[in-house]
Amino acid sequence: MEFTHQIAENSRDIKAHQAFPVFIKNFKSTLESVFYQRTSHDTLGTQRGLPPYVLREVLAADPFMAFIPEVYGGRGGHTHEGIEVISSASYESLALGLTLGINWALFLQPVAKYANEEVKSVIFRNFIEEKRMGGLMITEPNHGSDALNMQTSYTEEREHYHLKGTKHWAGLTGWADYWLLTARKKTPGGNLMRDIDFFISDNNKVGQVIDVEEYFENLGLYMIPYGRNKIDVHIPRMYRLQPKSTGVAMLLDSLHRSRLEIPAMAMGFTKRMLDEALSHCQSRFVGSKSLFAYDQVQYRLACIQSAYTITSAICAHSSEHAKVGADLMDQGLKANAVKSHSTDLMQESAQNLFQLVGAKGYKLNHIAGRAIVDSRPFQIFEGSNDILYVQISEALLKLMKQAKETNLYQFFKDFSLTQKSAEHLKEITNFNLDYSLPQRKLLELGRVVSRVITMEMVIDIGIKGFNQELISDSIEMLKQELTSYFASWSVQNNTIVRLDYEENSHWRDFVNT
Repeated sequence: MEFTHQIAENSRDIKAHQAFPVFIKNFKSTLESVFYQRTSHDTLGTQRGLPPYVLREVLAADPFMAFIPEVYGGRGGHTHEGIEVISSASYESLALGLTLGINWALFLQPVAKYANEEVKSVIFRNFIEEKRMGGLMITEPNHGSDALNMQTSYTEEREHYHLKGTKHWAGLTGWADYWLLTARKKTPGGNLMRDIDFFISDNNKVGQVIDVEEYFENLGLYMIPYGRNKIDVHIPRMYRLQPKSTGVAMLLDSLHRSRLEIPAMAMGFTKRMLDEALSHCQSRFVGSKSLFAYDQVQYRLACIQSAYTITSAICAHSSEHAKVGADLMDQGLKANAVKSHSTDLMQESAQNLFQLVGAKGYKLNHIAGRAIVDSRPFQIFEGSNDILYVQISEALLKLMKQAKETNLYQFFKDFSLTQKSAEHLKEITNFNLDYSLPQRKLLELGRVVSRVITMEMVIDIGIKGFNQELISDSIEMLKQELTSYFASWSVQNNTIVRLDYEENSHWRDFVNT
């Protein structure tokens, strides 16, 4: 037994210090064995949960080591390594990529930055040696996007914090060993404080077990369990995260970092969509020529390829700017832009693949149909894209007011996130903005701003030597998309829903018989 333990320890030590190209190659080999030899994508994609051997073999390849600082036995917690691990997993399975992403961005990174040193040592060791997992619980049944008004509360006891409340839609419900729980302090008078605190709950400890009241029958991402959780736990004092300033600032820093890393999943996913589409279109013949030869097919393929290029550029940017040590509390504009655009690209790529493969994509066990339902929630969780686009516009208009600038082009060309892309868009952005815009116009503007920011990242990676043809193609695709948005900018659509819509509106009353 001791000999076996020593072998395992030596193996982990090798993985912690081997060159990253070797580490990632071995991880990809494990994924290939699991998804192509031991079982198939078709089987795994249509059943709920994961066969025990799948998760066991994936975790045996020690992907978590890429997420953990070197001093605790990991590879260093480097952002570029984490992104590569997540994108590789997402290529094979978006649900697996999200599983690893939850552990990395929503648990291990906040713990690495804000947890007590003694606590970190224990948790990181358990992740590496025991293959434990962790997740984050923020969302509540009556407080989804309105997270700052969460009702989960805590009171202080002599040696513990007592947390009570209900959380739902936490990925890995019932699976994770550790949970980051968010709660607001309850005053002696029964009121809740405005600030938010984070606590680490160990589901293997007495008094910290979280009761799963219901498992949800989620529409997609079958591998990942979601549900409603009853929180009634006692957390030791040292397991409370320590913010640098306020709890809200810690929450924003963590969420912004996670949003900047979501493109890792988008990149792996869009690459898979592209490879599937290329393979199908080159082998599928209609009449005397392959689908690949048709102009409209080429356009759809180019859309997917552009999505892959854009998400690659974002990942390169995030690798340099979303490190754990960086303070991202005030990076909401950029984080919201890359999260919303990259997740839109995921859904658009899935829709394009579905259109290209035709009817067989409607089979439950075909990747095209599964890709649509699996990628759709990415536009909702960690901030609904509709809300994020409005927040992007509000942040932009605030900066423009501070700069006393109303011309969109003039602002873009002097703004650090859009200086290079502005020159490509002068003709369509050279107009004055009204600071007072209705919400639906704020959403339209936010969508535009996100594309301008990600175009900047495409230009940046192109300067560094990325495939110039892909860069040029992506810039053209973005310019076309932005031109279409601005073409409709002057249209004021103020239509509203009519609650009495059934009055005088039955079609049969207007048929001449």
